[in-house]
Amino acid sequence: TKANMLSIMMIYTKQIRLVWKTFLATMHMFFRLVKQMAEREGVTEQLKADNQMEWVARMNNIRSRATEIVNNEIIYA
Repeated sequence: TKANMLSIMMIYTKQIRLVWKTFLATMHMFFRLVKQMAEREGVTEQLKADNQMEWVARMNNIRSRATEIVNNEIIYA
């Protein structure tokens, strides 16, 4: 019936909103952590210009750690 379809659509819409809010929170936290860690550890644009391989390795490490933090605090919580 139309009432059932409307009810299902409303539930689906609420679920989509929750997923979107969670996604935005995780992305915000991830990028904030990466920026903070890079600043704290001296991973700068100057390092990128001087030694690209070192910069990539250190940024990959930072991104991995930030992903772990986000997963543990938001996704798996």
